[in-house]
Amino acid sequence: MHPNPHSPHGSLAGLTLAAVGIVYGAIGTSPLYAINQIFFHSGFTPGEGDVVGGLSLVIWTITLVVAVKYAALVLRAQNDGEGGVFALYGLLHPFKRRGAKLLLWSLMAGAGLLFGDGIISPAISVLSAVEGLEVATPAFATTRVPLTIALLTMLFAVQYKGTAGIGAVFGPVVLLWFAVIAGLGVVQIMAHPQILAAFNPSLGLRFVLRNGPYETLLLLTGLILVVAGAEAMYADLGHFGARPIRLGWFTVAFPALLLNYLGQGAYLLGAAPVVGQNIFFSMVPADLLYPMVALAMAAAIIASQALISGAFTLAAQATRLGLFPRLTGQVYMPFVNWSLYAGCVLLVLLFGSSTALAGAYGIAVAGIMVVTSLAMAAVARLVWRWRRRSVALVWGGLSAVNLAFLVANMLNFLEGGFVPIAVAGVVFAVMLTWQWGRKATAAGYSARPAMTMAELVELHRASPSFVERNAVVMAPKPVRHLTDRTPALMRLLWERHGMLARNMIFVQVTHRKTPYIHEERCDVTVFDRDPARGSLASVEIRFGFMEETNVERALAELARHKEIDLPADPHRWIVHVSHEHLLPARSMGRLARLRLWLFVLLRQMSQPSYYYYGLGDEVQLSAEIMPVRVR
Repeated sequence: MHPNPHSPHGSLAGLTLAAVGIVYGAIGTSPLYAINQIFFHSGFTPGEGDVVGGLSLVIWTITLVVAVKYAALVLRAQNDGEGGVFALYGLLHPFKRRGAKLLLWSLMAGAGLLFGDGIISPAISVLSAVEGLEVATPAFATTRVPLTIALLTMLFAVQYKGTAGIGAVFGPVVLLWFAVIAGLGVVQIMAHPQILAAFNPSLGLRFVLRNGPYETLLLLTGLILVVAGAEAMYADLGHFGARPIRLGWFTVAFPALLLNYLGQGAYLLGAAPVVGQNIFFSMVPADLLYPMVALAMAAAIIASQALISGAFTLAAQATRLGLFPRLTGQVYMPFVNWSLYAGCVLLVLLFGSSTALAGAYGIAVAGIMVVTSLAMAAVARLVWRWRRRSVALVWGGLSAVNLAFLVANMLNFLEGGFVPIAVAGVVFAVMLTWQWGRKATAAGYSARPAMTMAELVELHRASPSFVERNAVVMAPKPVRHLTDRTPALMRLLWERHGMLARNMIFVQVTHRKTPYIHEERCDVTVFDRDPARGSLASVEIRFGFMEETNVERALAELARHKEIDLPADPHRWIVHVSHEHLLPARSMGRLARLRLWLFVLLRQMSQPSYYYYGLGDEVQLSAEIMPVRVR
């Protein structure tokens, strides 16, 4: 196997700094709102016992969920160096006939929750940063929503330019953020060192036991926010590698977060005034408040940028896996960008504060973590070959913790929690419909009359004359043997024109459930080749779900090496494609017709496959409309 050319490049220090900027922006801004939610919106009075017990739960939640689950375990689940829900999807796909199909569906639903996260997280991060101005002076209360929308508008408006130019500043800015919030925490800890007792886990357990079940569930709705953004550690695995991500966590993000959370607890122990129920900004010295708000805004925007870029990557991966329509763009996707923007603005207008949005955010975070834990249990058993007892002990325990968070956050369903669930439901329905529609279209197309490759070879050899243009015919299935059927389009072209191209290449694109292709990308089968009469051949081109699907470039490379009889210049090709006009089978019921209607609607939003594959910019296209019955 060839080494992965997409492995992260750079020094360990450079990759670690970059990982701090990209990976830990979201979890790094959680101190802006998480402790507020625990102590002021979960029904607890910040007395000494509650503060120390609550902070103990914060410390051990971060330790168990982030340091143990993600840093120590989940980062091991590498799919050719990549991570994220679709990396897990690829790892488990070979086991779909062994009971993993429901898990694959759950990962698709998890991808939907990540899109919901991409809508909520920018809104809550920027809102919580802007709310710091209200601590400086209440006069800013009326400008919170307009200022937040203005910042979000600027952020989404520049997405088309990419982040290459500004990405280099992400690491230093977020590093500065962590240094400052750690310093704020240290000052408060030195004033009230008794908060360090929170490292004793028994105090957190006592805090839970002396409250009733309902109060504990309320506590969990706030507690989940301290680990919001942890999923980015796994999602960005391919960009930086496990070692820089772990190093950035244990040397920068983890200690800074612990110090700041302990500092907020110490501030509460000191009974100092909490302006507007905002602990974080209340403990900032007055003369540093405006610079701190500016730094918080910068950190929130960086965290939002990372989530937006992650949504683009997620949509591109889903497309290459055959789960999502082929949207315009492979790095920047206008439809995804402006859909996220519309969702963010709508949430800011409807909820108006980070506190009101916290319930919606908690369900998204908890849901993603439950899906990841369940999928990791399957990976541990099926891929790593762990014993059942080990899987039950480790992943059963972690799944139970994550499930408890999800159940607790369902209390907020009517207070915004329906938002990520609705987004996930829509995305999941789109994925299932697109997956079904592609299979149904392929089956309907394959059912049309078609000649075999042996019959086509005979026609080609017997032809008295040829069309001199070099023809590329897109095929839905690989054509490797003389007994294989050619695309139905080939029969239509023959019946219409009665002539064949001198050189014909059948091209089939295969999307693997792996990130990258390390073996030969193209398989060439030559069925007939005569210097005087031309050739018939087929090419299967394989792509991984992390690769750009440029078919034109692959064919031009084969032509340059004389593996196929095409000119290296694509301007001298003609590509024949079919555009299926989908018709319902006469026996199709109402629900099936509704599903077909939704698929047709999605196809209208989707790029035609030939454009998505990089064809049509330089080559001449010939498209035939073919009626296809869908069953």
